Formats: sequence, C-alpha cells, structure tokens
Amino acid sequence: MVVNIAKKRELVARILGVGANRVRFEPDRLEDVADSITRENIRSLVKSGAIWTVQPAGTSRGRAMEKRSVWKVHGKGPGSKKGKKTARVGKKEVYVIKVRSMRYHLKVLKERKDITNEIYWQLYKKVNGGQVRSLAHLRELVKEAKIR
Repeated sequence: MVVNIAKKRELVARILGVGANRVRFEPDRLEDVADSITRENIRSLVKSGAIWTVQPAGTSRGRAMEKRSVWKVHGKGPGSKKGKKTARVGKKEVYVIKVRSMRYHLKVLKERKDITNEIYWQLYKKVNGGQVRSLAHLRELVKEAKIR
C-alpha cells in the first residue's frame, strides 16, 4: 500500500504549528513515518529524531552590513556635514518629534496624578499653540501651574 507522505507532512506541520515546507523526514525512517497514524505516533517520531523542522529562511543582512561599512568610510561624520540642521532634518519633522515628546510627558504627569486634568489641558493647548519651546520649558510651566 502506497502512503502519501505529503499528507503526513501536513499533519506534522499542524501538530508542530509550523508550515509544511519546514518539516523534514529522516530518509532511512520513511517507513516509520508512513506507518504512523495517530498524533501520538508522530510526536514520538519527533522525539526520536525521525521528524524535525528547519528554521525559516530570513532576509540576509550581508548586503546591508557591506553598505554600512562603505557609508562609514565615506566620511559622513559630524565634521563633514554642511548646510543648516534643517537641510538634513526638516523643520516639520523636528516639530512633530518635539510636540509628541511634550504630549507624552504631559500624559505621564496626568497618569501619575502630578497634575490635574485642568492643568493638563491648559498645558496641552499651549504645546499645540507653539507657546512651549522645549521639554525643559514645559517642566518650568508645570512647576508654575502647580504653585498657583
């Protein structure tokens, strides 16, 4: 009687929770694999080493590392940069990063109950309106708001 090994492969894949392409059988013990009917039989074959799985193929980092080593040699350090800071990082990007950090800081303060909901919204609106220069400035405004 001919047994379809592909079906056994699918069953093993379901039992082990991997894709069918990752399942491998020991060539010398294919008869044992063909004879195994129950999940328990298959598990015992996995334990004995007749069936195993291989790692999925990933994306190689070789080219990326090669590119990085070239980039490092090509003098892109701080001494080689020309132009304004905004030539490399745009004004909008800087603004978004700054505002997000301030909003997160406010959220943490509110969750810790360091500031009330009213103070939170006053400062939130100031951040939104561009009245707060930096995180340090925000911390000063928080101290002032607590004192009042």
